[in-house]
Amino acid sequence: MSDLTTTTAAGAGSGGTGGAGRAGASGDAGIDARLEGHRTELTGYCYRMLGSAFEAEDAVQDTLVRAWRNFDKFEGRSSLRSWLYRIATNVCLDMLKAGNKRARPVDLSGPTPLAQAALTPRPENVWLEPMPDGRVLPTVQDPAEAAVARESVRLAFVAALQHLPPKQRAVLILREVLAWKAAEVAELLETSVASVNSALQRARATLTEQAGRVPDAADPLDEEQQKLLERYVKAFEGYDMAALTALLHEDAVMTMPPFDLWLQGTSDITGFMTTIGAACAGSRLVPVSANGSPGFAHYKPDPEGAGFVPWAVQVIDVRDGAIAGMHCFLDVERWFPLFGLPERLPAGATGGE
Repeated sequence: MSDLTTTTAAGAGSGGTGGAGRAGASGDAGIDARLEGHRTELTGYCYRMLGSAFEAEDAVQDTLVRAWRNFDKFEGRSSLRSWLYRIATNVCLDMLKAGNKRARPVDLSGPTPLAQAALTPRPENVWLEPMPDGRVLPTVQDPAEAAVARESVRLAFVAALQHLPPKQRAVLILREVLAWKAAEVAELLETSVASVNSALQRARATLTEQAGRVPDAADPLDEEQQKLLERYVKAFEGYDMAALTALLHEDAVMTMPPFDLWLQGTSDITGFMTTIGAACAGSRLVPVSANGSPGFAHYKPDPEGAGFVPWAVQVIDVRDGAIAGMHCFLDVERWFPLFGLPERLPAGATGGE
């Protein structure tokens, strides 16, 4: 069987009809290319459904393998894209039968006062995971469509989706994010238009209950946001707590999965950084794009020698012209390869702007 993990996604369209039988290696390559052309958007869909970067990629791989094996049976009654979404939805619904839902630290408890701060890890499958933009956001020409796609992978939105039953989650993503018609969703889920509309109404109500204060749109960055992030890099790398305090929203939060601790407010955040987190003084930040937001790969000084070693992927929330959230994902053995980041930075390396 062809290896879909290494196939080039050249020349695949967004739709497609007909299911000509496979005709040797050249036919297999053509099928691979058509299927691979949908990988990014399918990964975005599965990520919103599952809240896990790695589970989403597993789900998409399963989807494409199933499609490859059954391509001879694809009769073109719907577009190739619709057929793939049907398979992906079924894969995700099967994976969600275990009942586990991903969360952020802020979803599980109240903030911890600095005096009581303790680093208590929870299992990997508890946490909502970060995702590089390039793996979930396909290139689109329409700025409004691109903005919806970015907002729909923000950490806060994906966390809110986790409160929905799986089929409601699918309905809301297909209708509100991907702009499918109710009849198309009903056909995919093998239900009625009335059921789809009812599920969408209930899903919207739940999301309204879960909605917090929404971060500013962050990509593409406007000039003021860019300057704010440049000042953040300078303050963080210089470990200048006074400068950092000036950039933080008064109710800013700092989270650190896999630890369930989270801090709120400038004094607790900077107090943590100068006590328990003091080893991060002198760090370097390298820009990344994650979850439709600005972010940084955080490298701290190597305690055993020169240079810098991975410490966290930071996803940054900006609200009302200030830093409102610093979400630091510490499982670097998983995140740095996912983001294509180097294993270390040499001595003398400078951070990003």
